[in-house]
Amino acid sequence: MRTLVAGGAGFVGSNLVRALLERGDEVIVVDNLLSAERENVPEGAQLIEASINDDDVLAAIPDDLDLAFNLVTYHGNQSSMADPLADHEHNLLTSLKLFMRLSELPALQKVVYASAGCTVAEKTFESASATQEDASISLYLDSPYQISKVVGELYGNYFWMREGLPIVKARFQNVYGPGEVLGAGRWRGTVNTVWRNVTPTFVWKALHGEALPLDNGGIATRDFIYAGDMARGLIACAERGAPGGVYNLASGVETSIRDLAETIVEIVGDGSVEVAPARDWDRSGKRFGATEKSERELGFRAQVALREGLERQVAWTRANEDFIAACIARHDAQMAAAS
Repeated sequence: MRTLVAGGAGFVGSNLVRALLERGDEVIVVDNLLSAERENVPEGAQLIEASINDDDVLAAIPDDLDLAFNLVTYHGNQSSMADPLADHEHNLLTSLKLFMRLSELPALQKVVYASAGCTVAEKTFESASATQEDASISLYLDSPYQISKVVGELYGNYFWMREGLPIVKARFQNVYGPGEVLGAGRWRGTVNTVWRNVTPTFVWKALHGEALPLDNGGIATRDFIYAGDMARGLIACAERGAPGGVYNLASGVETSIRDLAETIVEIVGDGSVEVAPARDWDRSGKRFGATEKSERELGFRAQVALREGLERQVAWTRANEDFIAACIARHDAQMAAAS
C-alpha cells in the first residue's frame, strides 16, 4: 500500500505511521511540525516538512496513492480559542484542500479523517450515557477546534456525495500513551503549547513531585484510549469502514479525571492532587464513547487497559525525560520573552 499520513509526525500520527510500516506500507508523511518534532517520524517513512495547505505539496501527492489519513489539526481547544484564525488555517482549510486533491485520485481506496468525539458528546455534568455515532450535534460548541472538526466532517460528506471520495470519519476519544511530547513543535502563544493534554501533563508533574491540578475537583469524565489501540482503529477504518460512514474509536470506559490523577500518582509513587477552579469555557463535563458500531462493522475493540497503558506512558516519559524537558524549556523561554 502507498499511504499518505498528513500530520504523521504528531503523537497519534507517529504511532499510526509505525503500525503502517510494520505491515509493509510505503508511507509518505506531510507535516509542518507546528505541534510535532521530526524525531517522532519513524525510520522508513518519507517526511515532507510542509503544510498540507501548500499547493505544490498537494500537487505532488502521487496519483497512485492507495490510502490517505488526515490527522492534521491545530491542537487543541484552548489554543484554538486563543487564535481562531490559526485554527481555521491549520484545522479546517487543510481538510478542505486535501479533500479536493484526493478527490482527483482514481486509485484511492479510502480516506480516514480524524474527527473529535467531544464535538458530538452531550454537554453535561450529570451522569453520562455512551455517545452514539448518530447523536445529534449541537450548533453551540465550545471552541473553534470543535467547530472545525464538525465542519471537516461536513466537507468529507460533501465530497463523498459529490465526488465519490471514499471517506471514513473516525471520532477520537482521549488518546494517551507513549510518544506525546509536551512542548513539541512551535510556540503558539499560550501555555497550552506545552500543557496540551491532561495525561502527559499529569505524568510529567507526578514524575517531578508536583501537584496535579484537578479542574472543578476532577469530577469530569473522559474515555481514554491507548495510542496503539488508536492506530489499530484507524487502520480498521481504512480496511473495513464504510465510505461515508463514521465510527467512534473509544475504549467505552468512563474514567474521572480524579481517578486518572490518583492512578498516575500511585504508579509514579510521587506527586499529589490539587483542586483547581472549573474551566469557564468547558461544558463537556462527562462523556464516553459507544463502541458497538466499531466492534460490529470494523471488528475493532480497544485492548490495553488504562492502568497498563499509563504504566507504559510513565516508563516512556522517564526514558525520554531530557528530550521532553528541552522542548518545554524552549517554550518557557519564549513565554518569558513575550511577558
